Amino acid sequence: MSEVEDMENCVYKNPNEPVEARIRDLISRMTVKEKIGQMTQIERIVASPSAIRDLCIGSILSGGGSLPFEKAQSSDWADMVDGYQKAALESRLGIPMIYAIDAVHGNNNVYGATIFPHNIGLGATRDSDLVYRIGVATALEVRASGVHYNFAPCVAVARDPRWGRCYESYSEDTEIVRNMTSLVSGLQGQPPQGHPKGYPFVAGRNKVVACAKHFVGDGGTDKGINEGNTIASHDDLEKIHMAPYLDCISQGVCTVMASYSSWNGNKMHSHHFLLTQVLKDKLGFKGFVISDWEALDRLSDPQGSNYRYCISSAINAGIDMVMVPFRYELFLEDMMYLVESGEIPMARIDDAVERILRVKIVAGLFEYPMADRSLLDTVGCKLHRELAREAVRKSLVLLKNGKDPKKPFLPLDRNSRKILVAGTHADDLGYQCGGWTATWAGTSGRITVGTTILDVIKEAVGDESEVVYEQNPSPDTFAGQDFSFAIVVAGEPPYVESGGDDPKLIIPFNGTELINSIADRVPTLAILISGRPLLIEPWLLEKIEALIAAWLPGSEGSGIADVVFGDYEFEGRLPMTWFRSIEQLPLHARQNSYEPLFPLGFGLTINGKKLSN
Repeated sequence: MSEVEDMENCVYKNPNEPVEARIRDLISRMTVKEKIGQMTQIERIVASPSAIRDLCIGSILSGGGSLPFEKAQSSDWADMVDGYQKAALESRLGIPMIYAIDAVHGNNNVYGATIFPHNIGLGATRDSDLVYRIGVATALEVRASGVHYNFAPCVAVARDPRWGRCYESYSEDTEIVRNMTSLVSGLQGQPPQGHPKGYPFVAGRNKVVACAKHFVGDGGTDKGINEGNTIASHDDLEKIHMAPYLDCISQGVCTVMASYSSWNGNKMHSHHFLLTQVLKDKLGFKGFVISDWEALDRLSDPQGSNYRYCISSAINAGIDMVMVPFRYELFLEDMMYLVESGEIPMARIDDAVERILRVKIVAGLFEYPMADRSLLDTVGCKLHRELAREAVRKSLVLLKNGKDPKKPFLPLDRNSRKILVAGTHADDLGYQCGGWTATWAGTSGRITVGTTILDVIKEAVGDESEVVYEQNPSPDTFAGQDFSFAIVVAGEPPYVESGGDDPKLIIPFNGTELINSIADRVPTLAILISGRPLLIEPWLLEKIEALIAAWLPGSEGSGIADVVFGDYEFEGRLPMTWFRSIEQLPLHARQNSYEPLFPLGFGLTINGKKLSN
């Protein structure tokens, strides 16, 4: 039999053969160079067709905001991804690459995709079925763009709102986070009864490979410093931060991303005990462990900065795929040296490649490597936008409604004669969506397709009502005007990761002063757009009539109007403790001297009843 005939009839290409048999067959045919290539993930900017083909690169990613071009739509993404895949399939063994993206609240890099609330808002819903359905919708929109792999969900347990990634966490409470891991089954599909524990699972072409991140303790760092140090006993690390990973693994999650952070001074990316002995051996995880962006560069040789030391310490600790993402030639060269010198055992390489191939085979990439254009109509479709709208209204937490409990301020009268709308966030879709939207850090303006809060207020009011919008009203705004009420929408600008670390948590853009100046003149509803609890002065809370925590709601502002004007009841409950002062932080439920402004689980109905936690 010729080599060509052998390749055509080989076991690894036969979908009817058992997965493990296919893996063994393929690995037996691979060179060391090809194995190391499979362990390498590079950014699309440096992913030339020749590099993908000749080096057998295993994965390509788009970092936040790494787009085919500005405002690229799903079909443009599919064209781009298919181009990279074509190069991968032209490699000697024809191993498909897996394309990855951070679709952390919908397919947020793609113009026109549905943008769901960030995780902190979903945690306020307490609705695991809603999160599952969001996973299903997100998988469709991601696969429509040709992408196979989604770096979600983040299952961090955020213990300090000063953390710049707080909004990527569902809650400070481990049980709430565990309940929200249903996103994994939404993205990948639900494994059948009897599916082997820890074995990766993907249900078909309409599903994506998911990634539980960031293992482990990223939400518990001292003072909420991103990439910082989580100081905790092993019992607390397991009980508080590791527990959600058990739920993800039981749902067949395909990949786990290591955290930039450290545990008691030891960096996670070189932590053999946690990555190998606990995650892989004790918990039985059979998918692959991926590094975070340039995370190996953050490791350091005791004698200085030595990239080979960083690589060997991470790979030997249990990292299977390395998000390089740019200097892949140096990475491949150093990896080859480390393997040939025996510093990284061949058994460790084979284990990593087995795990990567297992996920690719389970995900059906060998049979269906190219984009499915029939899914394009799902992107930003009415059904998905209605789902996002439902998520918004269920996420809203009513913190105050009226100065007199017997006289609730909400719902607002949609037939009021004159309504003032103000604030930096009232008519800014980018601010509404937050970070990880269109670009890495997010930005202001009409960055995608959606409706702002001002848009939906104008749609919701009666024909005889006049809506006056001024972002920062001056005293002249009120001269001779008789406003029925004001809606002031204030909050945080978009941010990501360390750029969001904030030791003060004051409402930005002089938000406190703006709300105060308007509340002095007009009965005021304040809506706070933020990725976390912010400092609310007690005197300000006294002044305003009503207060809503709206989190980062995404593209469908209509969900806010649905509740504010009384078409739906408030259902949201705080996913995090709302502190009184910065000096209290970190402040968690069930601890001594717990005196919050609002406790974990707090939320009111329109008639003033407290929702049960």
